[in-house]
Amino acid sequence: MTDQLPNLQALALFVAVVDEGGLGAGARRLGMYQPNASRMVAQLEAQAGKPLLDRSPRGARPTSAGLLYAAHARELLEAAEGFTGWLRHSRDDDTLELHVGASMTIAEHLMPAWLTELRRTSPRVRVDLRVLNSTQVLEEIRSGQLQLGFIETPHVPRWVHAYDLREDELVVVVAPHHPWALRQEPVGLEELAATPLVVREGGSGTRDAFEELAPSATSTPPVQELSSNAAVRVAVASGAGPAVLSMLAVRSLLETGQLHRVPLAGATLRRPLTAVWKGPRRLSGPAADLVAVATAPMRPTL
Repeated sequence: MTDQLPNLQALALFVAVVDEGGLGAGARRLGMYQPNASRMVAQLEAQAGKPLLDRSPRGARPTSAGLLYAAHARELLEAAEGFTGWLRHSRDDDTLELHVGASMTIAEHLMPAWLTELRRTSPRVRVDLRVLNSTQVLEEIRSGQLQLGFIETPHVPRWVHAYDLREDELVVVVAPHHPWALRQEPVGLEELAATPLVVREGGSGTRDAFEELAPSATSTPPVQELSSNAAVRVAVASGAGPAVLSMLAVRSLLETGQLHRVPLAGATLRRPLTAVWKGPRRLSGPAADLVAVATAPMRPTL
């Protein structure tokens, strides 16, 4: 068979099949019908001259040749993504547009300062920012709607590149008149997990991180489920119940006495704040500039 230039869509499918562990799952990840996916993989195997997948009722696993094939396919796909990014940015010599998604705590408490510094250091970059929860950020990274995302969940999928920016502390807060505000002993993690809490919606990085640290909390129904940090803070301050929130989101209310921090017995709740992206492993252009700003010490405010 005459050597042909590779079909990038077929290579992306094969990598998705390897990552997801099955032909159907890989096809769904790319929005492709399974019969078309089967034909594509068969064509790849014909070009390679050897089986690339071991198929079984439990899924499809790469052969040793398939693993090597997938590694080279990733390199080629990353190069293609890099070329596409260069082409996109080269269309406009004056303005570089960056589509970014940030989960709520990062968007509210860190992103404004990052964007101010980015505007100072890279004035040609225009950031289109979408405020979403962590799950939604990942979905839009996967679909290609976002070039860069900032998430708060510890559940980072394998199909994105990730870079931990910093650690964030989660704290337990209640209203000043809540019974926990008067107790002398710290609250244990098991007691906290068994207590109905005011929580963020499913898919929130704050909620995911707490449930990762205290898995038994998933079996306790929340007293309220709300879609923003601000709504959770209002509910807690009104006496609805305790909540677990980022220190970034409650620091000012703790300082003014509108909320009270409840100490935890023998536990510190921490989670990573993470930048995520697809394409080349090494960031370049405006995305690299923004991540550099996010990891640099902040300039003092005069």
